[in-house]
Amino acid sequence: MGTSVLSLRIDGELLDRLRDRAAKRGMSVQDYVARTLMRDDFDERFRTAVEETERFYESGGPRPDGARPAEALDRPPPPGPGRPLGTGRGRR
Repeated sequence: MGTSVLSLRIDGELLDRLRDRAAKRGMSVQDYVARTLMRDDFDERFRTAVEETERFYESGGPRPDGARPAEALDRPPPPGPGRPLGTGRGRR
């Protein structure tokens, strides 16, 4: 991954606040701003993934806990290789 230069024009008061916050963390303003942007980008991508997961399970997709949506409870479970782990006796 390469790097690029981004030039910003910001208000003097904002720059002073950024300098203070960066100094409290022992960072340069450039590093502080870059980390803040990366954290915000991660938060946004994580939130999007959670929303997509919720939509998937609300639409009737398989759930990680093995539960089925309420409307699927009226139908028999699909055929499978056996009982889910932890629901039956072990081999004897």
